[in-house]
Amino acid sequence: MRSPPRTRKKVFVTTRLPEEALNLLKSKFEVEVWPEETPPPKSLLIEKVKEIDGLCCLLTDKIDKEVIEAAGENLKVISQVAVGYDNIDVEAATRKGIYVTNTPGVLTDTTADFAFALLMATARRIPEADRYVRGGKWKIPWGLMMFLGQDVWGKTIGIIGLGRIGSAVARRAKGMNMRVLYYDIRRNEKLEREIGAEYVDLETLLRESDFVTIHVPLLPSTYHLINEERLRLMKPNAVLINTSRGPVVDEKALYKALKEGWIWAAGLDVWTEEPTDPKNPLLKLDNVVATPHIASASIETRTKMALLAVENIIAALEGRVPPNLVNKEVLEKRGG
Repeated sequence: MRSPPRTRKKVFVTTRLPEEALNLLKSKFEVEVWPEETPPPKSLLIEKVKEIDGLCCLLTDKIDKEVIEAAGENLKVISQVAVGYDNIDVEAATRKGIYVTNTPGVLTDTTADFAFALLMATARRIPEADRYVRGGKWKIPWGLMMFLGQDVWGKTIGIIGLGRIGSAVARRAKGMNMRVLYYDIRRNEKLEREIGAEYVDLETLLRESDFVTIHVPLLPSTYHLINEERLRLMKPNAVLINTSRGPVVDEKALYKALKEGWIWAAGLDVWTEEPTDPKNPLLKLDNVVATPHIASASIETRTKMALLAVENIIAALEGRVPPNLVNKEVLEKRGG
């Protein structure tokens, strides 16, 4: 006997969303939210995609070919609550006519703020000094040589990837009277005119920068972009900041560079494996500032991201093209 047609479309959400976004989604669809802090197991995702119309997911959810091929004919949209989407097999989704969407733009300034905060904290050894005070090690009122750091004002910053976030970092750096070098596969002549950013090759950027900050997506071409050979090009007083994707940096080479003094320090918000192993040798180094992938983590921005992800789902399930469609090729398959 055939089951009666569903009256409401179903959406599965792999994490708790801000209340405003979740309520909007629930006003339109039947919504199930994964209740745990850890991502749902792959076996559960495979079961869920067989029956849902929309999937709302995070970078921590591996939406690979196996998951997508298990999807039933009702699945119309995979809505990522992030700008990046390297966890999703976009080609497989396109073949099945499934929209893949993301949340660009809304997190640009928040992420740039964090990248610069991480740069400042690393340069001035703030987390290390905080541990020193809390650990009861502060014994003298003031010491001439205590926790000497690196100046930021007037130094040279090298920005790898001058897209939205890289450009926002560049504007902040200009406010600190910094010389701005950048490397990208495309020139940003607008920013060159606006703030005097200088386009250079990657090797020149690494050789001349006091601070190197990374803002590229994870692609085959950017995997281990910062490797041993390139770390050896950097100044011994240089600081490396990564808020992009962990695998862009070869962690083993970075540990060697920091341990042997090829570079001065590193601030890392992203890691090869997330969460990173507490035994990761990088975490044993005082000249590493470590954070748990929180560059976009402000109340306002995470709410905007969730709302944008929900808007993408609503558009797709109401028969409209989602505003932040990643795989535009799917429109041809859908005849749109």
